[in-house]
Amino acid sequence: MNRVKVLQVWLCCVSLCCFWVSHAVPLDCKDEAGSLTHCTSISQEKLLDRVIQHAELIYRVSEESCTHFEEMFVPYPLHALRNQGGNTCHSKPFPIPGSKSEIQQISDKWLLHSVLILVQSWIEPLLYLQTTLDRYDDAPDTLLNKTKWVSDKLLSLEQGVVVLIRKMLDEGILTSSSVIQQTLAPYGGQSPEVLESVLRDYNLLTCFKKDAHKIETFLKLLKCRQSNKLSCLSH
Repeated sequence: MNRVKVLQVWLCCVSLCCFWVSHAVPLDCKDEAGSLTHCTSISQEKLLDRVIQHAELIYRVSEESCTHFEEMFVPYPLHALRNQGGNTCHSKPFPIPGSKSEIQQISDKWLLHSVLILVQSWIEPLLYLQTTLDRYDDAPDTLLNKTKWVSDKLLSLEQGVVVLIRKMLDEGILTSSSVIQQTLAPYGGQSPEVLESVLRDYNLLTCFKKDAHKIETFLKLLKCRQSNKLSCLSH
């Protein structure tokens, strides 16, 4: 019965991923020279819509990947750890608003920079995750491919957010990288024991899913503020 359930999850993941990829609007901002010129010609409104769409896709795929990994590798008694993941996430020390009241009080500027901090903080961990998942003997290709897909889309999202900050705020980027470097634990070193490695990867996937949801929420709140600030008080 478990094998059937896992197979159903695989098929669902493949179908959903194909649908999302086929319906996604490209957000490749860099040209051949590495400049972000491709997105500068897009209107602010359309660029924000594309950034939001990418954030939505990243969150959905992260949610499916987390469930897939849990079904495949995490013993059932340890499934409750997913509810504790937020306490051990590497992004927890970042100056990111957490409560609903905090989110509503911060400016558009800090909404955007909070998004950028979160996006940049996950680029390295997702690369690590690709490497460690590749060492699993029975890791399905769907999980590996989706992890790489999310990692690639996160880089595109970073580019879009950078251009969006320049368009909306008419300023350069805050030094969010220094914040990330001070609080992000290294992902190299010796390989841990099997169960420890599984739990660490599970925690990474759980934390990323939570942060991906924050990114989507912040961007949608920003979009709401751009259209009608009064209606966003209960967003």
